[in-house]
Amino acid sequence: MGIGELYALICALLWASAVVLYKHAGESMTANSLNLIKNVIGVSLLVPTATMLEGFVLPQLSAAQWGILIASGYFGIAVADSWYLQALRHLGAGRTAIVASLYSPFVIILSLIFLGERLAWWKWIGFCMVMIGILVVVYQRHYQHLDRQQLIRGVPLAAASVFLTAGGIVAMKPILDTDGFFWLVTLRLAAGTLGLILYLASRRQLLRTLSAMRTEQHKWRTIIIASVCGTYLAMIFWLAGFKYANASVASVLNETSTVFIVLMAWLFLKEDLSTRKLAGVVITFAGVVIFIGA
Repeated sequence: MGIGELYALICALLWASAVVLYKHAGESMTANSLNLIKNVIGVSLLVPTATMLEGFVLPQLSAAQWGILIASGYFGIAVADSWYLQALRHLGAGRTAIVASLYSPFVIILSLIFLGERLAWWKWIGFCMVMIGILVVVYQRHYQHLDRQQLIRGVPLAAASVFLTAGGIVAMKPILDTDGFFWLVTLRLAAGTLGLILYLASRRQLLRTLSAMRTEQHKWRTIIIASVCGTYLAMIFWLAGFKYANASVASVLNETSTVFIVLMAWLFLKEDLSTRKLAGVVITFAGVVIFIGA
């Protein structure tokens, strides 16, 4: 297993830890409030990290590369997250998770077209096993009934959100090979955070979001820890995985966060781990072994 693959798996583990911590903190904080505070904390930690490790020297990028960096942050964080949250309201968590499984197929397709990446035949077998395992884990036998309009609105929003995330990281892949990695991570998240603030302000939700953040101060300790894991560290390892491994490979390994979430929820939140979910976990990790070890 190469260093890029390892980084991608660490990212999945960190993000899963953050999701469990967010859930442990409670669900009374609005999604926009949580999204904004985790991004602000991430930027606040990344700026001194980048300065300490690379000095106050911004990456030497062309105008086109700066445009890609900013667009990747804005569309991949601000817009994609907002659309994903809207999809959750229409579809619920189970259906949205299934649509979100399009992430690695989108990355693979875009990488084939724009980066010229190719997967060996045995990696395709591992990829299929990972996808099957994740779908087995997130599948629910019984869903709350949804009318046609909710499906029509929710599915495109979820798919578009995942596509923007995938497109943003594929577009960033060539830029990640330049110097100034930590500043690239910082500036991308800063662009996404500023974009989110502008989005909330345009919808006249910024003051309400800030007010909600103040009312949840008793949960900030858990939220800060989750933000350090899920935004600061996970963002670094996520982009590092794409820097040192093929985008197709990193994206498939990122998908294992769903399985880590299920396992951690069982261990720490005492959630049910059914035979079906356990089978999905086994299939997923068998696929990972084939994908990175064959």
